[in-house]
Amino acid sequence: MIKILKKIIFGFTLLVLLVALLGGLTIGYILYWPLSPNSNAEKMPFKVKWGTSFSTATQKLSEQGIIRDADQFTLAAKILHKTHSLKAGIFELTPKSSNYKILQDLTEGRQTYLKVTLPEGIDCRKVASILKKKLDVDSARIVALVNDTSFVHRLKIKASSLEGYLYPETYNFTYGLHEKTILRTMVNQFKKQVPDSLQKQAKKMGYTFNQILTLASIIEGEAMIDSEMVYIASVYHNRLKRGIRLQADPTIQYIIPDGPRRLLNRDLQIDSPYNTYKYAGLPPGPINNPGKSAIMAALFPAKTNYLYFVADGTGGHIFSVSLAQHLRAKRKFDIIRRKVAKEKREARRRGKG
Repeated sequence: MIKILKKIIFGFTLLVLLVALLGGLTIGYILYWPLSPNSNAEKMPFKVKWGTSFSTATQKLSEQGIIRDADQFTLAAKILHKTHSLKAGIFELTPKSSNYKILQDLTEGRQTYLKVTLPEGIDCRKVASILKKKLDVDSARIVALVNDTSFVHRLKIKASSLEGYLYPETYNFTYGLHEKTILRTMVNQFKKQVPDSLQKQAKKMGYTFNQILTLASIIEGEAMIDSEMVYIASVYHNRLKRGIRLQADPTIQYIIPDGPRRLLNRDLQIDSPYNTYKYAGLPPGPINNPGKSAIMAALFPAKTNYLYFVADGTGGHIFSVSLAQHLRAKRKFDIIRRKVAKEKREARRRGKG
């Protein structure tokens, strides 16, 4: 009887060991097979947006042929406790690698960075358009967040909007970031480039910093040549001191729906606080996101008596002290503009012929 019992115990133990061995082999196969991926296999980019669920990512991995089996991949993730560890970004994955390797790449691997250049002088709508194109984010959500006062105040910006505070720069973003994270990065860059000392300078001049930033955005909208910014700034400061309306074209471009384009007389009649032809003083806030040069020009304008400026036809401007001087300069520019328009018409006719 004892011998039979020993045989039963031995057999049962052997069975348990066999089951454990088979289980271990099965788990090992699910996690680590193949032990080495095909060295000739070309890597494939795989995008994970912020908030993507593990099941959605698994389905896409399966559809793109990156994983061998969706169920096995899910089981591997559960064994490794990786179902809630996905990172947002673009990852270079080797198709048919082991589940372990692919999970490691998706949760700990290097991400591909995307270069996003935001030029000086564009408004939040154009910023949102660039971000949508480069990062596949929701452009409407970007614009909504820019104008969300609670979000603005959480970023410690003393204004009703982030317009003006989205610092123009070349950024390296990872794919799939939340829109809030992207905007926070741009505002933080603004704070690095515009220290408290510059904000104190605005106070010395009798302005809030948001007013100076508003003026900088107008200067940015007017200037084609950086060296002229301090002179454009002097014109606007002189006008503000004398209570003369700024009559700044960029503020009109900001409120027309089909700009930028050549302004018409009816555009100057639009009833908006941003219409500096109709209302004196600065508009309620920035009309674009100016660069450092425009901000410095608004804070440290040239000392002049200029009250007017007009384009000279070469990208620069002619500055005037009196209205009579300004009108003479304007007539010269009108002649240049008519000449250019005539040349364009003739070129179009030659093209059709």
